[in-house]
Amino acid sequence: MTDATARPGARDALTDVAGLRVGHAERVGDGALTGTTVVLTGEGGAVAAVDVRGGGPGTRETDALDPRNLVQRVEAVVLCGGSAFGLDAASGVVAWLEDAGRGFRVGPDPAQVVPVVPAAALFDLGRGGDWRARPDAALGREAVEAASRTEEGAPVAQGNAGAGAGAVVGGLKGGVGTASVVLPSGTTVAALAVVNAAGSVVEPSTGALYGQLAQGMVEVPGPDRHAAAQRALAAARLESAGRSAASVRPPLNTTLAVIATDAALTRAQAQKLAGTAHDGLARAVRPVHLLNDGDTVFALATGARGLVGEDVLDDGGVLAAGALNEILAAGADVLLRAVVKAVWAAEGVDGAGGVFPSYRELYGE
Repeated sequence: MTDATARPGARDALTDVAGLRVGHAERVGDGALTGTTVVLTGEGGAVAAVDVRGGGPGTRETDALDPRNLVQRVEAVVLCGGSAFGLDAASGVVAWLEDAGRGFRVGPDPAQVVPVVPAAALFDLGRGGDWRARPDAALGREAVEAASRTEEGAPVAQGNAGAGAGAVVGGLKGGVGTASVVLPSGTTVAALAVVNAAGSVVEPSTGALYGQLAQGMVEVPGPDRHAAAQRALAAARLESAGRSAASVRPPLNTTLAVIATDAALTRAQAQKLAGTAHDGLARAVRPVHLLNDGDTVFALATGARGLVGEDVLDDGGVLAAGALNEILAAGADVLLRAVVKAVWAAEGVDGAGGVFPSYRELYGE
């Protein structure tokens, strides 16, 4: 676990990592319930990596993030609904970056850039009632433009925003959540999660959130409240049985996340951060990484802070390893908290695609 002296950042959000901005765009109503979220870096990009552990991922440009490959930094990461169809949202972000002259330079002319934009999609097809309502390039451009308009360090909308618009977790409404921590070293580590899992976030015998129990929060809903909540959730699932999204068998999902830090990490170290962050997801959602999930975690390192400050590495890199371990542990912890915040922030939906009550509707504030 993260050092007890660590504290949340100013916004307790991904944007506490200086230089990162978040933009959302949604399509809700008239059969649509989907969206896109873009994490935009500062000009020049950030070191990036990815770790995919779900059995049914929908991704774009993730091979470019392999530490063995050419491109070292990326300018944006896209999280979207719409399954494989929704990956088209990344095209709108690529076009916006090209217009801004941002991307991997391939020639002497400043306009000669190829933006490499990794993206991952979650499954929300039909959850608004219209199977063909999904993100496209225009929605991706809308999301990146929204990110570019925000001030540095701006708060991040949570719940049903962006890619969280159509998210569902274990029959409950899922959504977007974000969290951050400032370590005793001064390094910031933050997470943004879009929670859309086939598994559950709710401990079945008490109704408490797994993520809260993992943080040592022992207060649980009373047995009568829990029983009533379970009846209401069962009724919602029964009501949904004849609606669009309920026709998909087995349910298809995918939780997406971005872990970010201002530490100067190598691409291999960033990849390790993406991998260990999955531990936080596993503590908050059970079961996780199933064949019908596509769970994907990206990592971004802006490099604003050195990994070990002024320390001299004269012992074979032990100091660097210790500092990195602190960041790795924090990555898992902030992803855990981001999942909890996503579930708390989500608003229930009752539409043509199904009935998806929120946790707060069933268990109270």
